[in-house]
Amino acid sequence: MTLEFVGLIGPQEGSESQAPRGPLVDLEFIKAFSQAQEYGGFDKALLAVNTSAPDSMILASYVAALTERIGLLVAHRPGFQAPTFAARQFATLDQLSRGRASINVITGGDSGDLQRDGDFLDKDARYARTDEYLEVLRNTWTRTEPFDHQGKHYRVEDNLTLVKPVGKLPIYFSGASDAAVEVAAKHADVYMMWGEPLEQVRERIAKVRKAAARYGREKHIRFSLSLRPILGATEDEAWARAERILADAKQRIGIRQGNRREKNFGKSNVGSERLVQLAGKVHDTRLWTEIAALGGGAGNSTSLVGTPDQVAEAAHAYYELGVSTFLFRGFDQLRDAVEYGQALIPRIKALVALREGERSARTA
Repeated sequence: MTLEFVGLIGPQEGSESQAPRGPLVDLEFIKAFSQAQEYGGFDKALLAVNTSAPDSMILASYVAALTERIGLLVAHRPGFQAPTFAARQFATLDQLSRGRASINVITGGDSGDLQRDGDFLDKDARYARTDEYLEVLRNTWTRTEPFDHQGKHYRVEDNLTLVKPVGKLPIYFSGASDAAVEVAAKHADVYMMWGEPLEQVRERIAKVRKAAARYGREKHIRFSLSLRPILGATEDEAWARAERILADAKQRIGIRQGNRREKNFGKSNVGSERLVQLAGKVHDTRLWTEIAALGGGAGNSTSLVGTPDQVAEAAHAYYELGVSTFLFRGFDQLRDAVEYGQALIPRIKALVALREGERSARTA
C-alpha cells in the first residue's frame, strides 16, 4: 500500500489546549503553516469546515497560491448548494492548483452546527441526500454529453460542465453510522476514521470492505486514520507533555463552555459516541483517549504518545490492518507540524519499507 500523510491547515493558530493567537484569518500563520507541512513531507492538508470558521474552499484557493506540491483536501458539506455548482468549484480549484484538489465529504457531524446554517434534516435523511449529491457530482465531473437527473433531492436538466478536474478527483468520506458506511461503500475513494484501538479499527475496515463488496469496490477503497501524535525525546517526556495538554484543555474548554451555549456534539454523531465510550487512559500501549471526553468526542481528539520511534511503531500496527493514510495534527499546530515532518513521517516511511522488505525476503 502507498503511504499518504495528511495534515491540517487552519486560518488561525490555537487548539483545545492553546488560546487563539492573532487575527481570525491570520495570513502570515496560514503561509507558515502551509509551507511547513509542504516542506515536511505531508502529501495533503485538510481544510476543515465549521459555521464559525472561514470558508474552506476560499481558504484552499489561497493556500494553493502559497504552495506548489501539497494536496488540498477541502471539507465540504452537501446540501448547501447544488452538486453541479460544487462540482464546478472543485474542478476549478483542481485546474488552478494543477491537480492538487480532493474533497472531504462531511455529512453527519454536529447537528447543532448544521442547524446554524439552516440544515434541519435528520442524520439518515442527510446521508440519503449525500448519496444522490455524490452521484450528480461525479456525473458533472465525468460526463462529456449533457445529462439529466431526477431524484428526491435534486433535479438537473441538460447539464454539461466544461471545466473538469485534471484527473480523477478523490472523494474522502467519514462517518461511523450504518447509513454513512453504505454511502461510503458506493462512493468513497478513502474512508476516514478517527483514532480508535486496533481491534475497533480492524472491525471497521472489515465492515466497510464488506459493504463495498456489494458494489464491486472492496479492493478500491482505501482507509485513513486521524490522530494527534504527542512526541517526546523520552517516553516520560511525551507523557508529561500529554498531561500538560490535558490540563490546559480542561481549562480552555471550561472557559469556552462558560461563554457560549454548547450542544452535545456526540448526541448526533456515532463516531463521537464511540470516542467518548473509549475515553480513558491508554489503549494498545500508545493510544491516549483521555482528552476525547472533554469535547464530547468532537473531531480528531485521540493521540499516539511516545518517542518518535514508539509512535512510528504504533502507526505501523495500523498500517498492517490496512490503514495507508494518516491524518496528523497537533495541539501546538506549527511546532508539531514541523516535528512530524522532521521526526515522525520519515520514521514511519522507513519502518514500512523495512518491514515490507523483510516480508518480501521471506517469500522470495
